Amino acid sequence: MRFLRSRVECAVMRVAIDTGGTFTDCLFLRDGRVEILKIPSTPENPAQAIAHALEQIRARTSPAEWRELDLLCGTTVGTNALLERRGGRAVLVTTAGFEDVLEIGRQARPRLYDFFVERPEPLVPRERRLGLRERVGADGTIVERPAGAEIARVVKRVRAARAESVAVCFLFSFLRPEHERRLARRLRAEGYAVSVSHEILPEFREYERTSTTVVNAYLAPVMSRYLEEIERNAEGAVSAKSSRNGTTRKQRGGARVRVMQSNGGILSARVAAREPVRTILSGPAGGALAAKQIADAGYGSVISFDMGGTSTDVSLVEGALRTTNESIVAGLPVAVPMLEIHTVGAGGGSIARFDRAGALRVGPESAGADPGPICYGRGELPTVTDAHLILGRLGREGLLGGDFRLDEGRAREYMRRAMRDARGMRSVEQFAQGIVDVVEATMEKAIRVISIERGRDPRDYALVAFGGAGGLHACSLAASLGIPRVLAPKFPGALSALGILRADVVKELSHSVLTAAAGQAAGTPHLLRSAFARLEGDGSREMRAEGFTGRQVQIERFFDMRYVGQAYELTIAATGDYLKAFHAEHERRYGYADPARAVEIVNVRARFTGRTAPLAWPRQRMGSADASAAMLTRRRVAFGGKFRATPIYVREKLRAGNRVAGPAIIAEYSATTVVPPGWNARVDEYENLAVNRERKD
Repeated sequence: MRFLRSRVECAVMRVAIDTGGTFTDCLFLRDGRVEILKIPSTPENPAQAIAHALEQIRARTSPAEWRELDLLCGTTVGTNALLERRGGRAVLVTTAGFEDVLEIGRQARPRLYDFFVERPEPLVPRERRLGLRERVGADGTIVERPAGAEIARVVKRVRAARAESVAVCFLFSFLRPEHERRLARRLRAEGYAVSVSHEILPEFREYERTSTTVVNAYLAPVMSRYLEEIERNAEGAVSAKSSRNGTTRKQRGGARVRVMQSNGGILSARVAAREPVRTILSGPAGGALAAKQIADAGYGSVISFDMGGTSTDVSLVEGALRTTNESIVAGLPVAVPMLEIHTVGAGGGSIARFDRAGALRVGPESAGADPGPICYGRGELPTVTDAHLILGRLGREGLLGGDFRLDEGRAREYMRRAMRDARGMRSVEQFAQGIVDVVEATMEKAIRVISIERGRDPRDYALVAFGGAGGLHACSLAASLGIPRVLAPKFPGALSALGILRADVVKELSHSVLTAAAGQAAGTPHLLRSAFARLEGDGSREMRAEGFTGRQVQIERFFDMRYVGQAYELTIAATGDYLKAFHAEHERRYGYADPARAVEIVNVRARFTGRTAPLAWPRQRMGSADASAAMLTRRRVAFGGKFRATPIYVREKLRAGNRVAGPAIIAEYSATTVVPPGWNARVDEYENLAVNRERKD
């Protein structure tokens, strides 16, 4: 594998790895340079791909550079375990009489008029849901304390269930957690991994709290094994270099592993193994974070468009990243903070097929890394990547700077077989164009969901396109949505890893208070101060464990607020006139506000941020517009159903100030960008590729 470099000002070596469906992306720092590496993923064991990446980096670096290693990981292990139901064998212990909360749920239908809709099965079946006789009242008073014999009975049943992990969630435990603590101590003494609701989500709404705690328990065994293997690989990488260099364990700094969370911050592998529910959107969060960093460089509001091998992730970036506490993952409510990211099953490996009526369908099934697209040499089902190869947008020289060759002849043969029963298809090229059109319709709908359906006009945004396949579709999608500008950032095929590399350590804590807003009830200010004091005490301890103390930690406070009688909340910064801010946000979000109506604070939240070493990306001097030195060759590429001779540029040879007029293909190590007719591209001072539509007078 070849390494590509870009110099930045940073003295610490850090490695960020984002494990994906087709390729595992790696960015690392050494000697003030950012270097990129992409290797095929290992779906059966994602940790193997990380080990392979570390081996390749280690082979090309000196032993002195491995005195200390910071390994930062974005992962889809949690998401995939939920989607594929490959989590651990979990047991749920709850208040007696409430064992069926997971199945009863909210009785909300995902599709209102579908009589045949099927809800996902609970992660814990009925026979592993146990009731313990205890009770806390709605006002926090203890109604019934659990007896020692009752706890012993439940522990015995947990043992008989052959549990790998246990979720403990009692009624109103967010008010009085003593009973949960008592049972958790006993279970942990027995050697079980225990997820406790007052530690994971000390908030009201019993169903969401139970579901989130169960998801955490379900993922804990899988994530623990995965992260333990990564930590061994990281330690092994440092040890191997140290032994070659003659250093001892005490002389080097060792290896530290951190994991990207769904909220856009990183945390230690130790905490991630204990609270894996916080890492479900780990990889996509890195991409959204990197898109925000691009927006902050002077591009304003953007729509992030991350198209990888198996899926496409889109999000809206307007100043601060938008988060939500009401996510549904694999049909299950997960109420921890997550970035607002919308995902669809459309990627470079999405499989194309014809349904019984002869209509062309693309995705959500993916060829992934194994067997992969037809042109990779093993797959036999047509994919989006195969379609681009047929249309000339990818060259036979392949991907990763020529290290990953593509077989066009094989792609044509299998695609010809697949279209035998298709109605109206006359050529492989027509089939390929149909695949691209269908997958773009899916992605366009996804962008509409996070923009138009939320009252945002996509014409007011730039589209930041990344992932290995993002640049192949970005301009076409922008034209359909009226978006005037596309940005293809530096290292687009590994931008999620760049976001992870730049991420800060973040911890978010919350607690339900259910009280009238300040100024509307006596005693409320004291209650809120006490609640924040508890959160900040807990958060400060956890940040110290991450290596941050005192002024190194930034603390932000928030309220979840609503009008009395509502069943949904808005999160408002707990500064200044937050009542006025709530009314204004309610007006913006829902179209009305009622300042005379009583307002209540449902939850208090605190966000703790420990700043990591900054990455100051260097600005380049703007030079000539002439990009002829970067032109490699010409080849026939399809645009609008017609093939035309099109120049192919090598992005690594483009310099700040260079301009490229469409039609053109700009190829690089990690991705390919299509510049259609009527568009032109310019390299900015940060080496981003800004692609704009030509104005029509």
